[in-house]
Amino acid sequence: MQPEWTINRRQVLLEGIHDGMPIALGYFVVSFTLGIAARNAGLDPLQGFLASLFNNASAGEYAGFTVIAADAPYLEIALLTLVANARYMLMSAVLSQKCAPELPLRHRLLVGFDVTDEIFGISVVRKGLLNPYYNYGAMLVALPGWSVGTALGVLAGAMLPLPVVSALSVALYGMFIWVIIPRGHQDKVVAWLVGISFAVSLVASLLPATAALSEGTRTIILTLLLAGGAAWLFPKEVLTDGEM
Repeated sequence: MQPEWTINRRQVLLEGIHDGMPIALGYFVVSFTLGIAARNAGLDPLQGFLASLFNNASAGEYAGFTVIAADAPYLEIALLTLVANARYMLMSAVLSQKCAPELPLRHRLLVGFDVTDEIFGISVVRKGLLNPYYNYGAMLVALPGWSVGTALGVLAGAMLPLPVVSALSVALYGMFIWVIIPRGHQDKVVAWLVGISFAVSLVASLLPATAALSEGTRTIILTLLLAGGAAWLFPKEVLTDGEM
């Protein structure tokens, strides 16, 4: 029997491109600020483009550019980037549970190459097992949007006023809302969990004990606690073809 993920690959790829377009537009805008940070670290447009093409991680790249500007050693840059991006390991673990058992390793690695908050969001709420071609479609538009935006940000430098850049960055928050609202409307448990996570995240950012932690570390801790609690209280059946 032919695996489901090998059927209608072109159609699924186009669906990924369609859903990835808002992500690409949001990335293009937000990565301008990252390009400015890259310029301050001494990177040229090509270097900024390649850094975003092979990383595609806003917090991790910004942390990396910051320590590069401070002439930090390579080991410190690697460790700081690892800590800032650690939450993506959790996302990859979740997506691995949606993979068909027969999905080849090369597809798993390619999907894992570009696990971002937004691509993870549209992938995890998609019904059925993970189809790598859906992720490839999203990546085809999201990666260039992020990389080109970074390169143009390096070129623009400090030309854009900071209030304008901050206002444009709201696009990513709108995109997150677009990802979670439909799923929350279908599943009340998800809706309640999203609301609780907002409240707990706010409290964690204000309490002295947790506010001192990095944003990435807080995200990992809260994700493990909230997701673990939800999985224990509201367990899901094992995924099969065509089911969610």
